[in-house]
Amino acid sequence: MGNELEVELTNSHNSCFKDAEKLADLESCNADDKDNLHRTLKGRHLSMISIGGTIGTGLFLASGASIATGGPGGALVGYAIVGIMVFFLMTSLGEMATYMPISGSFNAYGARFVDPAFGFALSWNYWYSWALTVAVELSAGGLIMEYWLPHVPNWIWSACLLVIIVGINSISVKGYGETEYWFALIKVVTVVIFIILGIFVATGVLGGVKYGFRNFTLGEAPFVDGGYGVLGVFLVAGFSFMGTELVGVAAGESENPEKNVPKAIKQVFWRILLFYIGAIIIISFLIPYNDPNLVNSGSVQDVSISPFTLVLKLSGLKPAADIMNAIILITVLSAGNSALYACTRTLWMMAHSGMAPKIFGRVNSRGVPMPALILTAVVGCLAFLTSLFGNGVVYMWLLRASSTSGFIAWIGIAVSHFRFRQAFIAQGHSLDELPYRARLYPLGPLIALVLCTIVLGGQGYEAYSNGSFDWGVCIGGYLAIIIFLVLYLGYKIVNKTKVHKLTECDLSRF
Repeated sequence: MGNELEVELTNSHNSCFKDAEKLADLESCNADDKDNLHRTLKGRHLSMISIGGTIGTGLFLASGASIATGGPGGALVGYAIVGIMVFFLMTSLGEMATYMPISGSFNAYGARFVDPAFGFALSWNYWYSWALTVAVELSAGGLIMEYWLPHVPNWIWSACLLVIIVGINSISVKGYGETEYWFALIKVVTVVIFIILGIFVATGVLGGVKYGFRNFTLGEAPFVDGGYGVLGVFLVAGFSFMGTELVGVAAGESENPEKNVPKAIKQVFWRILLFYIGAIIIISFLIPYNDPNLVNSGSVQDVSISPFTLVLKLSGLKPAADIMNAIILITVLSAGNSALYACTRTLWMMAHSGMAPKIFGRVNSRGVPMPALILTAVVGCLAFLTSLFGNGVVYMWLLRASSTSGFIAWIGIAVSHFRFRQAFIAQGHSLDELPYRARLYPLGPLIALVLCTIVLGGQGYEAYSNGSFDWGVCIGGYLAIIIFLVLYLGYKIVNKTKVHKLTECDLSRF
């Protein structure tokens, strides 16, 4: 299938462009209104989409394992560093997305401001990242339902989950936005209640002991394993924030991107601070870092040891495990829903850019790219099937590749923004023309670029375990980087593309 797709891509490359240097000009290819997306997402939808991207299993499950890895201090520092990095990335994306709101935004920006080959590689990297995420969420949904109905085969629940998210995405972009709004609202309310109850438990308001700071001084705490512990948390924490860039993907379907995108972007940092840092502080106060439950809390297979479940039980909430299992099921639905949305819009953009067959640029009367949606659902199913065969080795490789490719996408945002601002000045524009201006340029995107590169370089960190080296973990960690380089160099060689001169970068808004 991969070879056939590659042939189709090569044959359709010039369908919208006279030559490879014009690859990034999306709007000129989009002359046929019947294949346009609909701008119906409201400000509240974008705000909740950005929240939904940050609150997931990384918070509800993996936060406990992070505390066990680096101790309370190491977890706080690791998540804070990643939070700052994401803030800079979102402001960079916000500056470009408000000036030129295009669906699949930063992938198109890579082609416009850097090199058509760079945009091509970024786009396919981002598409398969989210397509594999669909498979991951299908698998997770089956495991979650097993908690209540252990005798029903997991694949049945996975199939039901797929039908639901395909149905939601088939309605309209407004249907997706509305569904994601309520999913995200449920998650926000859960975190707020968790923090409030945690404070009551820690201070003794609900009775029992006053915990104080004793867990912050226990054993090696607050920094377990020193700098290596912080690095371990840092590598894991980045994956928890994957999806925050969805607000940029959705910018092309926003009613008023110049107003709504900056509003959503500005709130990202404070949400991260409240939800992640606040939750980690509460967990650290109440549960010691060496608690066996925290060490094993990163799996959806046993929600009873989720740090959120443990804290809610301390508050006296008896059905805590059932409540958290339901919340995590909603989280999986939300993640799968967003993954399918991101894939279809990215593939639609590629079709209109000459980077994918034209058929995937078609939309129905409701503005939904159905061919792109169907292909993504099929690829997600095929990837899911790898979890059922060969002891899941291939599936784990795909899972790691999907996670790593998210950091490649973030590097694409940082590089594109750096080039965008340089080209903007080089072509005689004034910064006053920008509807929204990123903070601390050029320091912001440079910091984000360096930190993302460190994470990518550290993917082999987990391959060293107990004095041995795991080649499977190593291959899975670096597979996405290899795929990206093959896509980039292959397209560059075939089409003989060059890095754009700053004075020739396409800054046209419409």
